[in-house]
Amino acid sequence: MRPRKTNAVFMGLVLLAALTALPALDGWSMGSRVPAVGMQAEDFRLTDLAGKEQSLSQYRGKIVLLNFWATWCKPCTTEMPAMQASFDKLHDKGFVVIAVNELEDDARVREHIKQYGHTFPVLMDRDNKVANQFGVFGLPVSVFIDQEGRVQEYLKGGLLTEQKIEEIVARIQKKEPLKAAALR
Repeated sequence: MRPRKTNAVFMGLVLLAALTALPALDGWSMGSRVPAVGMQAEDFRLTDLAGKEQSLSQYRGKIVLLNFWATWCKPCTTEMPAMQASFDKLHDKGFVVIAVNELEDDARVREHIKQYGHTFPVLMDRDNKVANQFGVFGLPVSVFIDQEGRVQEYLKGGLLTEQKIEEIVARIQKKEPLKAAALR
């Protein structure tokens, strides 16, 4: 009877050691920490297509649409014209779009942006760390961040239209209270 208990304890310790080591694989793991609405968005630094480093914190005071995308993702490219139109319309009202490309070659992304005439900042997430930081699993993912740097909306999938973007931005500008889900 004693050896079984010892084996169970040993296997438990092995499992605990393996689970403890998982954070070391963070750069390779898929997104798992979806930020909760109302929490502070964690800052990051990425380079844009011109090689200039940018950070999320440099946009403090603006409403930010942080969009995770790739050129091969059809829903991503389908929603980008609405993002561009909203950026053009609302840019002077303190709204910015930051498109974070995941794991693609700069030349391919640069060509795509040029072909479609997008003018919002495009940042390169070459090692997928920022996508992981924002819990991205599948594309596209859009995160709306308020002027104080708090997450106000987290949308997964190709759901963005000009109307949807404008509604969310208007809600954030009015500082409407966050609504908890009703219990039945």
